[in-house]
Amino acid sequence: MDIRNIIKKPIVTEKASIMKEKDNKYTFMVDKDANKYQIKLAVEGLFNVKVQSVHTSNYAGKAKRMGAHSGYRSDWKKAIVKLGKGQEIQMVEEA
Repeated sequence: MDIRNIIKKPIVTEKASIMKEKDNKYTFMVDKDANKYQIKLAVEGLFNVKVQSVHTSNYAGKAKRMGAHSGYRSDWKKAIVKLGKGQEIQMVEEA
């Protein structure tokens, strides 16, 4: 699996911003089939930082309706990555 396909996008929420400032943890949406070791290698390779730990969570897609049409959102996986002291990832955050 290519490291550019493992990390899909950063998750920018209020809780993720607090974790980033307080604990130096960054949150990403990642590929469902990626394991913790692959996520660690991808973050270290893409952002040139040293990763201390990786925590993952799997989320099931929700059933959604739009008028007479119904369907499901996709299942997805979230990874919380803790970096070493003094390490930082520069991300452009939309306002």
